[in-house]
Amino acid sequence: MGNQTNFTSGPVNHVNEQDHKHSSPVRRMADFRVLPLLVLGFAVYQLDRTNIASALTGGFASAISVNQNTINLGNQLMFLGVIVLEIPSNMVLQRVGPRYWISAQVFIFGVIASLQIFVRDRTGFLLTRSILGLAEAGYIPAAMYTLSTWYTKEELTKRIAIFFFGMFGGSAVSPLLGAALLKLDGKGGLSGWQWIFLLEGICSVVVSILLISLLPERKQETPEQSISSDEESVSKSETWNKTANETVSLDVVCKTFTNIYKWPHFLATACVFATWSPLTTYTPSIIMSLGFSRIKANTLAAVGSLITLPVIVFFAWLSDKTRKRGLIVMLAIVCYLIPLVILRSVQPHVGKWSRVGLWTAVNGFAVGYHPIHNAWIQVNCRSPGERSIIVMSATAGLMAGTQIFRSDESAEFYPRGLLIMIMLVLCGLALVALQSCIYFVKNRSNSDSGQET
Repeated sequence: MGNQTNFTSGPVNHVNEQDHKHSSPVRRMADFRVLPLLVLGFAVYQLDRTNIASALTGGFASAISVNQNTINLGNQLMFLGVIVLEIPSNMVLQRVGPRYWISAQVFIFGVIASLQIFVRDRTGFLLTRSILGLAEAGYIPAAMYTLSTWYTKEELTKRIAIFFFGMFGGSAVSPLLGAALLKLDGKGGLSGWQWIFLLEGICSVVVSILLISLLPERKQETPEQSISSDEESVSKSETWNKTANETVSLDVVCKTFTNIYKWPHFLATACVFATWSPLTTYTPSIIMSLGFSRIKANTLAAVGSLITLPVIVFFAWLSDKTRKRGLIVMLAIVCYLIPLVILRSVQPHVGKWSRVGLWTAVNGFAVGYHPIHNAWIQVNCRSPGERSIIVMSATAGLMAGTQIFRSDESAEFYPRGLLIMIMLVLCGLALVALQSCIYFVKNRSNSDSGQET
């Protein structure tokens, strides 16, 4: 266990003041060019994945003659596609390079998202959702790998948290864009839901052009060599992260899966993140069923997603201030669990505005834990393979979560589904506590044996 990260307080590799000053031009390029481009790509990635929620309020399901269970199945197939090509996609990344591979991915899933305007039946829907998932596979770990080539391990954790603003920002903007685009219903012979798929897919294509044009690459060499970028050349002591130079081999994947000490991370990610899947798909429809128009329902649904952003900032700030990542992750999960329990308990007894408020609170706190948890995981990742497995566990949770809200209880606002969500969040909370204990014991063992931590 020698030369191991201190699991509870974060990474210990520091850049000295002279190196940090020397690397500032590279750091500026990473912070003001690389990171924003990847965040933007993540935002359109999430738009194309979740805009079905707004499309449903525009009559998409009835237009193609499918029910809610088919919508769930389509989303499940989409997430399955992500999992199937997650690791192969990153093997290609190592050979092609981030600029071309990431840009190609964004372009392809943008085109596929746009082509959803031609969906007319159940078969077409299931097919396009499956292909969309295959096209999106690998974007998240590919982007995180790219960031790892620009930052030290200590710097990387904060940038990963910022990177996830793309995901949650995309989720926040999606209902607002949906509300605006639904007003185009009937224009040009297209329904409102068709305008949503078409224009948001085109946005992804535009972003792919920005990525291929502006995203710089860093060529990783050996630890003894310097690292070169498009515009700078600096020594490896400034930014080199040894895990960035490793390929995602089957051996790495097997070692990651068999490392039982990190299973609580994987399982907790899957359990809690599973509960976000039905929220992103059905919150606008739930609000519309309370008697609101489709445009107002989408606007109201955006409030909870917008609240997510300051919630994430608060918990990220608290995590950095206290350096107790595990404890802050548990606190964030508890803050999500409380409105979830209240919603399940009082929803049948309150009016529509109170229900809107409760659903808004649940959406606002649903993912406050995730960037901090992900950063905590990144501190302890030793290879790109581990990052891929983490993303796969989150995607597996989302895939399973698509079936939480079922059509047979939609009229009652999903009491069984909410109970399942509560149980999953409790399991996730227990697993995070277990992971914290594992790290505490391992760090104590390292300290007692005189090993470096």
